[in-house]
Amino acid sequence: MRSLFFKIFIIFWIAQSLIFVISTALILNRRFPGPAPFLGPAYNALRGESTQAIEEYESLGCAGMLERARERKATIALADAGGSVLCKSVEFNGAKAIAPDAEIGGVQAGADYIWTVRAQSASGKDYLYMLSVARMRGHRTWYGDMWRFAFPQLPVAIAVGGAATFFLVLIFTQPVVRLRRAARELARGQLGTRVKQPRPGVPGKGDEFAGLVHDFNHMAERLESLVSAQRLLLRDVSHELRSPLARLSVALELSRDDADATMTTHLDRIERETERLNQLIGQLLTLAQMETTETLDRPQHVSLKALIEQMIPDAEYEAQQREAAVELRAECECVVDGRRELLYRAIENVVRNAIRYTEAGTRVEILLKEDRPRKMAVIEVSDHGPGIPEAELEAIFRPFYRLDTARSAHTGGVGVGLAIAERAVKLHNGQIWALNREGGGTTIRIALPVAG
Repeated sequence: MRSLFFKIFIIFWIAQSLIFVISTALILNRRFPGPAPFLGPAYNALRGESTQAIEEYESLGCAGMLERARERKATIALADAGGSVLCKSVEFNGAKAIAPDAEIGGVQAGADYIWTVRAQSASGKDYLYMLSVARMRGHRTWYGDMWRFAFPQLPVAIAVGGAATFFLVLIFTQPVVRLRRAARELARGQLGTRVKQPRPGVPGKGDEFAGLVHDFNHMAERLESLVSAQRLLLRDVSHELRSPLARLSVALELSRDDADATMTTHLDRIERETERLNQLIGQLLTLAQMETTETLDRPQHVSLKALIEQMIPDAEYEAQQREAAVELRAECECVVDGRRELLYRAIENVVRNAIRYTEAGTRVEILLKEDRPRKMAVIEVSDHGPGIPEAELEAIFRPFYRLDTARSAHTGGVGVGLAIAERAVKLHNGQIWALNREGGGTTIRIALPVAG
């Protein structure tokens, strides 16, 4: 947003300044015309002076011509048609006359200007008359004229225009900055975030920006209401299902007492499905509880290495059922601040998910390391499974999201474990994401801030 602010500010400021500069230049051009209108009389005077000097030369000679020139305080020289100097003043600096291409011409010689005029005497002889004029010290330029004419209007106009543009752009960008800040808070799960409405009497109230703020707040209220209703429904349904499941378990045990051998297989199947449903309800209750938790109470120092080592025996037992193995490589102790049970559940869900999808005869690799520049503990859980489509790498952390290839009893899972892991990691101010491995398989990476 700062970039947008400066873009608008610079464009408006430059536009206003250019308008003033161009307008000033046009006014100067009309008020102070170029030198062309003044050159005509000057040329006529130069021609008349050259004719007079030639007449004096032919009648009085060189001395008489120079004497008359001294009386007029003029520094002159006279040359023939070929450019050979016939007579010149002592102060004249031009050693040799330069024949002009035009009738009248001029060149700069040191600190003086030499004007040269072709003239003809009454007898028909051609001469070159030269007049030396000292160069004016105060040389006039267009930018000098503009500065003299525009000062102090130009600096004042640029300063006032800059200040006016600054406040104008500030009015435009401040509501957008507040909206962007609120949108980031909503994206982080702070559903109670609202954009402050302008107070009555404040300029801008009732304009398009105020309407946009009102619509944004209305959207946020609606979103918070829907999410709260969803969480409440999930929690209530999970609680209500617990009682029927408990009664079903009791009825199942009573049925085993009265059942014959042919019913045992069916009762075992009912027991397995009942246990899966009971686990699902437990996960849903955990997810609902974590969704309503914003911060951790009384965090403690937790060693991730010790935590994962405690988890390994259960993970290896489960992996043996799929003819797989679990391997841990810990490069640090990696102590973090948090709740041990939440971290245990998050990492366990990721490891169990990797065991579920890795190919038989392979191993699940767990790497624990420390990213010292970022001061983060990193846990990488890699499997040798089919991988995940790139477009769905972020979606797998949504509740109940499952890939089409995973909808089978062979792999199992209901899509809640990774959602619980993501929520637990976020509660610890960490990050979790998935990426595909080269050669096949998926890596789930968890980054947690190390304890200070």
